[in-house]
Amino acid sequence: MESFFCFSQSGSANAESPAAFRLFYLMAILPRSLFIPFLVVLAGFAFLAGCGEHPSETTSTSVYQDEGPFEPAYGDALVYGVSGRPSVLIPMLAGDSLSHEVAGQMFNGLVKYDTDLTLIGDLAESWEISPDGLEIIFHLKQGVRWTDGEPFTAEDVYFGYQTIIDETTPTAYKEDYLQVKTAEVMDPFTFRVTYEKPFAPALSSWGNLVVLPKHLLEGKDITKVDFGRSPVGLGPYKLVKWDEGAQLDLVSNPDYFDGRPYIDRVTYRIIPDPATQFLELKAGGIDFTSLSPLQYTRQTDTPFFRNNFRKFRYPVFSYTYLGFNGKFPWFQDVRVRRAFAHAIDKGEIIDAVLFGLGRPSTGPYVPDTWPYNPDVAVYEFAPDKARQLLAEAGWTDSDGDGILDRKGGTERFEFTILSNMGNDLREKTAVIIQQRLKNVGIKANLKFLEWSTFINEFIDKRRFQAVILGWSIGLDPDQYDIWHSSKVRSKEFNFVSYNNGEVDRLLDEGRRTFQIEERKKAYFRIQEILAEELPYIFLYVPDALPIVHARFKGIKATPIGITYNREKWFVPQTLQRYSSTNR
Repeated sequence: MESFFCFSQSGSANAESPAAFRLFYLMAILPRSLFIPFLVVLAGFAFLAGCGEHPSETTSTSVYQDEGPFEPAYGDALVYGVSGRPSVLIPMLAGDSLSHEVAGQMFNGLVKYDTDLTLIGDLAESWEISPDGLEIIFHLKQGVRWTDGEPFTAEDVYFGYQTIIDETTPTAYKEDYLQVKTAEVMDPFTFRVTYEKPFAPALSSWGNLVVLPKHLLEGKDITKVDFGRSPVGLGPYKLVKWDEGAQLDLVSNPDYFDGRPYIDRVTYRIIPDPATQFLELKAGGIDFTSLSPLQYTRQTDTPFFRNNFRKFRYPVFSYTYLGFNGKFPWFQDVRVRRAFAHAIDKGEIIDAVLFGLGRPSTGPYVPDTWPYNPDVAVYEFAPDKARQLLAEAGWTDSDGDGILDRKGGTERFEFTILSNMGNDLREKTAVIIQQRLKNVGIKANLKFLEWSTFINEFIDKRRFQAVILGWSIGLDPDQYDIWHSSKVRSKEFNFVSYNNGEVDRLLDEGRRTFQIEERKKAYFRIQEILAEELPYIFLYVPDALPIVHARFKGIKATPIGITYNREKWFVPQTLQRYSSTNR
């Protein structure tokens, strides 16, 4: 996955969009290595321009930026402010971006994306791909150890592979690994996989979803052991404390195979309220968070912030949408879904909620990437057209109370839109949608839930009528896990129960060829169908707006964000704020 997806929770775009998630429940920051859907998708997109520091953010008066050159030094702590809490720290079990972000500090994959969006080795020293693309032989790095001191070998990769394909493992990321015909350990540091059919995302799928310590987990149910809350990993950091609902503390791994990180400690402070989080940023309680568009454009345009922080703005692989439960009778009529599309003013949302820091979304791919189809149906803001379509579907205001009804007034068009708490952008988007729907005779109630409750009790159990959510999508355009009609079970990503035979066929075609033009045809047609059928109202593609305290050096903005090299960030000795962590 790598077409890796995951649900995103954060209000603005993730500070990093985990590319290893093909899908991801929209949250706050992306994983360190590959992109997955988090509510995840992420491989194969074109380079995105515009990545970099905003010109107005430079300053010549800050001690943090004037003194130098700076020498790398060990020490200090990086404190994140995040709005939600992680669910589990085993990557293959996690569906939300924060879980992947934290787990990404502790787990590695065989490959990862470089800053130019090419795949490079992580735990794999090198690999060989057969001419027909059906076989990959990975040569693993030697001398790598789990944080309990045990050596990492190909047995750990094979064990992780067996775990993710096991029918009893509740994971949304199984599909990529079910494409493998055979997997084998050739020797302690050589792992081979063979595919029965061509599979375009094959290499990118071997990220950090499938490497687990066999010596600790063999013969155990990974959903019932404590490993998900106290993992043993291979990465640059290891978990030392998890205070539920408050914070997680990680300390650097002195034996990390790619070199001990300069920053001694990474802390994630869980602060659901965006306003409180911003106050903590200003007071020095956190060092790194995602800004809202209002905070980015106005509240941080002051000498204090220019002197003490660095802001970044760049496009990301994510989008926000209004999704319909395909099992709810009212939304099974495409005329109703199209009426919603005409009733909602996307331009108003982008101007009022994003302050212009984003673009309209028309489908499951973001603009300026090779699978994006710019010529799909666009539903202009047209309330009269929305009313006409609703009337055609049998919805009229028979009693004159301003709310549409049918069946002799026994059914009023009143329903509930769910979303997650702590997401200012989604809350404001929901209010605007609520008002626009009211104008065409629909009463939309709004309900905002704590993130884990929202996902576990409502999304996973399909207990919703409509939702406002987001996907962080992967670099590979394969979105089989989101749209295929077979992916509708609990914990899987087609939670709106979308079912279209042609889309199923095209999804399979798109992943069975290595030819970009053939893949492009499949994905262009998929977007046309989704634009016609509208299982989602695709709303907007936001910009990422991370802010980092200026004492941190070594940060470079790239097409995959700024945290790809986080273990190389440092704070010069004279600027360090926190004392060394006990190891």
